[in-house]
Amino acid sequence: MNPSTAQARVLVDELVRNDVRHVVLSPGSRNAPLSFALAEAAAAGRLTLHVRVDERSAGFLALGLAKGSGEVTAVTCTSGTAVANLHPAVLEARHARVPVIALTADRPVELYRTGASQTVDQQRVLGVDTLQFPIAERRRGQNGLWRSLVCRAVANARDQGPVHVNVPFREPLVPDGEEWVEPLDGRPFDMPWTRVAAPVRSSLHPADHLGPRTLVVVGDGVDGGEGITDLAERAGWPVIAEPTGHGLRHGTLLLNAGELPDELKPDAVVVVGRPTLSRGVMKLIAGTGVVHVLSDAPDWPDPQFAATHTSIGLAPGEHEVDHDWLTAWQHADKAAADVVDELLARQPWPTGLQVARDLVAALPAHTDLFLGSSNPVRDVDLVAAPRQDVRVHANRGVAGIDGSVSTAAGIALTRGPTVALIGDLTFLHDANGLLIGPGEPRPDLTVVVLNDDGGGIFTLLEQGAPQHADAFERVFGTPHGVDLAHLCAAHHVPHTAVGDAEELARELTVPRGLRVVEVRAERAGLRDLHARLRSAVSTAFQ
Repeated sequence: MNPSTAQARVLVDELVRNDVRHVVLSPGSRNAPLSFALAEAAAAGRLTLHVRVDERSAGFLALGLAKGSGEVTAVTCTSGTAVANLHPAVLEARHARVPVIALTADRPVELYRTGASQTVDQQRVLGVDTLQFPIAERRRGQNGLWRSLVCRAVANARDQGPVHVNVPFREPLVPDGEEWVEPLDGRPFDMPWTRVAAPVRSSLHPADHLGPRTLVVVGDGVDGGEGITDLAERAGWPVIAEPTGHGLRHGTLLLNAGELPDELKPDAVVVVGRPTLSRGVMKLIAGTGVVHVLSDAPDWPDPQFAATHTSIGLAPGEHEVDHDWLTAWQHADKAAADVVDELLARQPWPTGLQVARDLVAALPAHTDLFLGSSNPVRDVDLVAAPRQDVRVHANRGVAGIDGSVSTAAGIALTRGPTVALIGDLTFLHDANGLLIGPGEPRPDLTVVVLNDDGGGIFTLLEQGAPQHADAFERVFGTPHGVDLAHLCAAHHVPHTAVGDAEELARELTVPRGLRVVEVRAERAGLRDLHARLRSAVSTAFQ
């Protein structure tokens, strides 16, 4: 057995012993030792292997698998530019603290700076610390070293998020025998080489500084959030949550509609997770005197530099309850709901707001929902009624539109039937997410594409104002004219176009296999619709 094969087999065996059950592979020459070892482990039923030819899509598939399962997932590729293509997914994983291992093959160090093909300095190329494997050699004493490094990588990924493991391989790169200079066994009973206990985080902060007129803001990256929700319920604190959490139906819309009346202005705000969607939420945080951020990270989320307190949790205790405070927010939320229903009932279908509301309402119970960045996640945030029986996912770590189809596929492969709501540019950004080879595990995923032929999000931003109309369409609107039906046909993926809410609901039965549902909409009038919505809501609760 050559050294590269020995090292790769040990590495894969130790990943399995550390409960890594999903690995995404992009084929190449330099990572051939890993490819053979992974294929053997998959054939033996020890892990599930997913093969993707596009490294960027592969990285986001691994991200989705890790998000859906909650477990460490690995993605492996060859050297050179292949590694750089993992960077977007690793960035998202880093900022969302998703446990992904980027397992990259490398050329041996003697080929650096020689002009050798596909050879670059891969240290820290992904923006995270690189755990560098030594080059395997035909000598004794390496088995424990290799296994120990794998245990470190998995433990760090579980605790902190993505880890880059870089493994240089010398030729030969394919198996050539079974004999090795020492036994390559792991610990007995398939145990990890080193069992790493999870770190204990128990810092709780007294809530003495939080009075009855406290508002809770739940952002992204909160797994469940039951603790703070229970505390808020006992204390009578209203909860405003992004779609990945649960709170008032139209809390964000209330904050975006203008100045809050005095009876709704909080004395304190508790921030859980990372608020990423709403300028109204950010304005509220910046303008409130007491801001308590709950986070276990040293770089706690506080882009307005408004935090007065931070801790891992809040100590439970007795809290004075102002029932009028919670009631005022509930009444305002109901008034906003009435306005939304009335305004959207008069609006010709479809708009993004209508599709978001109708899609969430029509989802079968216990279906997972993935929301693309830009308008879809914001539309759901503004007008959709939260569902306790639907788990919502989104890539809000750095909130990019790339890799969304692949992320949603990874969630579906680990959690079951999933629906994704994304825009047309987001869909086109990851069209290779549809590229799944024969024999590969296929997700039960329905991708709903709101196609308004360009960047609708920019219509709602400053650059969408009328005075910028001359430049807008080319450099922000970016119409593309792509026929999505033909694109899907080229990938042998079923495609359906729907024209009303009833047709959309019929397409949202429990997803079976991968398919695309297209809703064609217009960007014209989008800015005006949102302005009318804000104005109507502002009038309703003033």
